[in-house]
Amino acid sequence: MTLRPSAPVTQGALVRDQHPQLQARKGDEMTWMRQGALAMVFFAATAGVAYAQPYELSQHDVMDAASFTSREISLFGVTLGDPETTASDRLVHEQIPGVKAEQEAMFILLLDQRKPVGPMAGVRLTNGKVDLIFINSRFAARTRGLFRRVLTSESPDDVRKILGKEEVGDENVMGAVLNYEKQGVLVNYLGKDVNVEFSHSP
Repeated sequence: MTLRPSAPVTQGALVRDQHPQLQARKGDEMTWMRQGALAMVFFAATAGVAYAQPYELSQHDVMDAASFTSREISLFGVTLGDPETTASDRLVHEQIPGVKAEQEAMFILLLDQRKPVGPMAGVRLTNGKVDLIFINSRFAARTRGLFRRVLTSESPDDVRKILGKEEVGDENVMGAVLNYEKQGVLVNYLGKDVNVEFSHSP
């Protein structure tokens, strides 16, 4: 009878044979590592979104300028990107109490029913969708949160104290234009006339 030499036994194999629990422990560690990695990816992907909060201009008392962009802004339920039918239904056909709505060319304009001297807010429609929301000083009494303070501010520096330093700006004796590009917010300050525009941020 011929004896075949047995396969060499390595130190690693010997350790695995003697300690099978090491293999189980290693498998558990790999599982935890995978789960941890997945959790990190999830939180990284959602961190920017989780902090954003909806800001309905007529309802929400949002006071943190860093907690929203123009995408979270809504005017009586209308947000940027909404189709024209949605804007018409919510701003014109639903008949908002105390508000007179008029549709002129590319705009749906909202006027104070008691003093319809000019639009106090509205939206612009381009290619069948809302691409701009605006409010001005006439809308201050109906605005909640920090934009009520913006609309009643007494100087460009007051606006900066509320919204922070603008990314792009132009200021002269007539007033100031403060552009918060990352948030999609533009403030036109002309003394007692303050106009705020919300458009798609980059």
